[in-house]
Amino acid sequence: MKVTIVGAGNVGATCVDAIAHRRIASEIVVVDIKEGFAEGKAMDIMQTQTTLGFNTKVVGSTNDYSKTAGSDVVVITSGIPRKPGMTREELIGINAGIVKGVAEQLLVHSPNAIVVVVSNPMDTMTYLTLKATGLPKNRIIGMGGALDSSRFKYFLSQAMDKPANDIQGMVIGGHGDTTMIPLTRLASYNGVPVSQFLSEEALVKVAADTMVGGATLTGLLGTSAWYAPGASVAYLVDAILNDQKKMIPCSVLLEGEYGQDDICMGVPCIIGKNGVEQIVDIALNDSEKALFAKSADAVRAMNGDLKSILG
Repeated sequence: MKVTIVGAGNVGATCVDAIAHRRIASEIVVVDIKEGFAEGKAMDIMQTQTTLGFNTKVVGSTNDYSKTAGSDVVVITSGIPRKPGMTREELIGINAGIVKGVAEQLLVHSPNAIVVVVSNPMDTMTYLTLKATGLPKNRIIGMGGALDSSRFKYFLSQAMDKPANDIQGMVIGGHGDTTMIPLTRLASYNGVPVSQFLSEEALVKVAADTMVGGATLTGLLGTSAWYAPGASVAYLVDAILNDQKKMIPCSVLLEGEYGQDDICMGVPCIIGKNGVEQIVDIALNDSEKALFAKSADAVRAMNGDLKSILG
């Protein structure tokens, strides 16, 4: 099984590292526009094979997409990262043109690939990729919900002083600081609602911390985070390549689900070898429905900026 990662920066390289070390794919191609950068990252990772005990082949390429031919999954991380004080939405004008060009080149060489979009603003870039390529919606997946949910469970675990791996929870809506919706009502600790362990005030704080989780790290690091995003991509790619049928919140095209149409947003999906195999339409309460509608309005407003790019 072959995976291509476009963008050899912090997020892209961490994707490659996680997928290789977990032996998810037999071959990974990493592509970057900077001369020699992807080749250097690939060589560095390959030199950990004997010490870490994996056999995945990692190949680097400077803007040569012919090496990506026959990929089962392609991951687009290319584009500029966030800087301190910058929102994901502010990236749209720069990253839209990059993502559109990359997606088109990838599909020339891997026409049957499933596309995972990581570039920000992620929901808008997912929608752009869908419209620009004309692929069926099951093959275009935005990664953000997996990352947001992992951060949600981290903040819950910190507040409860319980292991994150024993906590279930998800984040839906747009992948933005003001648009994501941590579903505190449905979160649980080994099947027990987290509301039995945390006060309403504490849950409100967890939700707020989750929503600005990415911005918090950007402020601390001076650039976007990369370990958690890279691991989230590997988790999603694993579910696809190994047909795991996992329920993962992902940004996908909605056609009536959750009361929305012609928009890509984060919702729980069953992920397997065909990409998005089912959208799980969970019952939201009135408050959650209102938040989802508000989130959709914000995402749709950003999508309006794509008109000149899509033509």
